[in-house]
Amino acid sequence: MKQEKAFEILKTGKNVFLTGEPGSGKTHIINRYISYLRESGVEPAVTASTGIAATHIGGYTIHSWSGIGVKEGISPYELEAMNEKRSLVTRISRANILIIDEISMLDGKILDMVDMVLRSLKGKDEPFGGVQVVLSGDFFQLPPVSTGGKRTFAFESLAWKRAKPVICYIDEQFRQTDKSMLGLLRAIRTGFLNNDHRWILNERMRDHKDELPYMATKLFSHNFDVDRLNEEELKKIDDNEEIFEMESKGNKVLVEQIKRGCLSPERLVLKVGAVVMCTKNNFERGFANGTIGTVIAFEGKTRYPIIETLEGRRFSVPEAEWSIEEDGRVLAKVIQIPLRLAWAITVHKSQGVSLDSAVIDLSRSFEYGQGYVALSRVRTLEGLYCLGLNEKALLVHPSIAEMDRRFKSLSEAICKKFTSIDGEEVSRIQKDFFLSIGGGKDKKGKSFEKRKIDTYNVTKELLGGSLSIEELAEARGLKLSTIISHLEVLSGRSDISQKDLWRLWRARGGTEKDLEEIHEAFKSAGEDRLGPVRKKLGNRFGFDDIRLARMFLNTF
Repeated sequence: MKQEKAFEILKTGKNVFLTGEPGSGKTHIINRYISYLRESGVEPAVTASTGIAATHIGGYTIHSWSGIGVKEGISPYELEAMNEKRSLVTRISRANILIIDEISMLDGKILDMVDMVLRSLKGKDEPFGGVQVVLSGDFFQLPPVSTGGKRTFAFESLAWKRAKPVICYIDEQFRQTDKSMLGLLRAIRTGFLNNDHRWILNERMRDHKDELPYMATKLFSHNFDVDRLNEEELKKIDDNEEIFEMESKGNKVLVEQIKRGCLSPERLVLKVGAVVMCTKNNFERGFANGTIGTVIAFEGKTRYPIIETLEGRRFSVPEAEWSIEEDGRVLAKVIQIPLRLAWAITVHKSQGVSLDSAVIDLSRSFEYGQGYVALSRVRTLEGLYCLGLNEKALLVHPSIAEMDRRFKSLSEAICKKFTSIDGEEVSRIQKDFFLSIGGGKDKKGKSFEKRKIDTYNVTKELLGGSLSIEELAEARGLKLSTIISHLEVLSGRSDISQKDLWRLWRARGGTEKDLEEIHEAFKSAGEDRLGPVRKKLGNRFGFDDIRLARMFLNTF
């Protein structure tokens, strides 16, 4: 299933399980759906199974949001007490949509408890109290951590079976473009690792004594190995330390959650020559979560680190903010330089990160999926250096491969069924759901649905003339970036013609050669994000031009 189809299914209000290989764009779809809802006046409950995952999407852990904390079960007495907590009741009663990211790491017993709490506090015996539940993740990645008793996967829970989520299995790939690397990862997923795949891995084996790329991050299974190596390497540098202390504001419990999930440490110690990893996206500055570089200086009075990548790009890294919001209000936040020492990180903390190169030691792997997660962080085989592995490293949980085949089959069936439904009927279903959750109204209950729908139509009507994008913006009294956003919406719903796109492209001075070059950069970057593509193009094109060029790919 393609990303666009999954997005349209999400808008119908169905419970959804969004899955696919690492790099298929699951987080991109989730973020797009969150933006769509917020722009429509609906605030979704954004959560994840772990602190790290919650920090990536700017939400709560599901344990914190639902009020279950570290409980292993909920008695009738505890459930009654939760009904007396005004803030918890208010938060859950307002929820119409619940998003849980990295569902693979959530024990099925916890999902059952969340379902129980929602049904009780919302006073409805429907699955999850009647809210739309969006579950996202890949069960081939790290499994749930069970605090006691038998570990169960989320799909084994009663709550999952009652909710009957529609399976959206994304089959696109935006991280790995190397066919050999993709083949290796898919062989591990399916359990069909043969001698050819083992030979490929053997070719990437290195000895600890070998000379390895200085800026290739080492991935280890244990925190001890990571901390030891980073401390040793930093001590080797004979230079003054620059220390950055994390600032925090807001609810103390939520602040602690952000700190545990934030990849940047509370006390960041840097020196010129330190190898670091960016822990947050900042495409305007030219870096993304996972960008590796070396500290070459500290900027003026601010002392912001200046980083140089292996390709020679340089940029300063200012403070960044990680926060948890609810109804547009910031409940807690931390502020820190978005960097961490990157001679080494743990496999666990590498989830969500894309690396150009990595040195991986899987000789002490102890959990299903660790090897798969580590290997899938690296974009190409050329960037992979393996110091060791044990048989556990290449194994996935025995019940997951079979379930994955079932997920794929169910996704193919729903894709065919959804495609067969008349477009007007789909639009009606989406609109009915949209209105049922209060979409199109501001916080005072005043409707703005008509205004939001009309604004795209007004732009569409103006396309029939000969106006350029700049003239469209002037005619509408809107920013250029807003008009391009309108064009992206129109393109996404096939309301813009090839003729109009070519006219707008040429009005900006764009040529067919330019368009081909940008499209080739998208394919080469292996993802749909603007920052990596602009980097591939040497920053010769602006973000607006790249966005416009991307519409050709999405439309035709």
